[in-house]
Amino acid sequence: MNPFKTLLHTTLFALSSCIVGTSAAGGETAEEQTLYGAGSQKTFKGPAELFTGDVSVQMLFPDNGTAHFSGAYVTFAPGARTNWHEHPAGQHMIVTDGTALTGTRDGKVLRFSKGETVWCPPDVDHWHGATPHKAMTHLVITGSRDGKNVTWKEKVTDEQYLAGQGTTPAAKANVAALPIRQQLLVPISAFTASGELDSLKTAIGRALDAGLTINEIKEAQIHLYAYVGFPRALNGLGTLMAVVEERKANGTNDPVGDTPKPFPAGDTSREIGKAVQTELSGKPVTGPLFDFAPGINELLQSHLFGDLFARGILDKQDREVVTVSALSSVNGADSQLQAHIRISTNTGLSADQLRAVAAVLNSHVGTTQGRRATQAIDAVLNK
Repeated sequence: MNPFKTLLHTTLFALSSCIVGTSAAGGETAEEQTLYGAGSQKTFKGPAELFTGDVSVQMLFPDNGTAHFSGAYVTFAPGARTNWHEHPAGQHMIVTDGTALTGTRDGKVLRFSKGETVWCPPDVDHWHGATPHKAMTHLVITGSRDGKNVTWKEKVTDEQYLAGQGTTPAAKANVAALPIRQQLLVPISAFTASGELDSLKTAIGRALDAGLTINEIKEAQIHLYAYVGFPRALNGLGTLMAVVEERKANGTNDPVGDTPKPFPAGDTSREIGKAVQTELSGKPVTGPLFDFAPGINELLQSHLFGDLFARGILDKQDREVVTVSALSSVNGADSQLQAHIRISTNTGLSADQLRAVAAVLNSHVGTTQGRRATQAIDAVLNK
């Protein structure tokens, strides 16, 4: 018989069996499909004796007599993780948001991001959780053997949690090459651009604790409206305001910092902006796109490079660190990111400092953002 016809016949027979609901032996009625409605399964907080930090577990489906595995979404706050444990029948972990860490007794720590999957074999001691500065959600599909799907063990120490991080090229860069205040601006800019407000809240709190002023953070987010739009900038500013008010209610009065300079008057902003744009680009900016839409360059010169750069508080290097960090968190902005890598070098930022930006993105935001920044840096500097 023709092999294709054989395959087709087999497939149609299998489909018809599902539709009719009979088994091949004896014509018995098979089980019906089961719908587990949204929210029909338990959702609970991870107990403190089994987890470190804030963890939420949303069950999706249980195991049954045929399929010996269950599924759940597990969300970890920044820095949260499981205890050491093992699964008698193994577990798949699929990240749906953020970046996950999973470590084993040999000291190896894997990082995997949205859309990536890790298989943990049976009887392998491991832990998993979020990165220190960003929340993470993963779908876990856990096998059962003899009615048991997990054996819990001791807490994961801070040393164990932090060990093994920084295994990518971006993470190996010398972060110390970048001033601390600019390191603090990197995740704030990235999370403002991506709209991840819970992670932004954590990054803002960390920056304020380290001495960054309210107006420095505010200015970074105002600057970013030109790159990621008013909605993301306004949401970022709203998050900053909420953090400052919460800290004030708890007795922490953070320094406000310098006030911005007024916008240049009249045509002066266009003149200033044109000069700044030329300085940063290394030559007057022209090209087919600006010939096609000259208005966009007029706005770039008068408003972005004129009004915003003239406000002070952040200098040109600061603003490029902010811009590179944000564009590394935006899909489809690779050409703009590479342009700002070139501009960054014209402000005096060194290759080591740019690679430090990528390293901070990698460790504080996500491996995807760190990789994107590294690729853009390599593409520009290798020329």
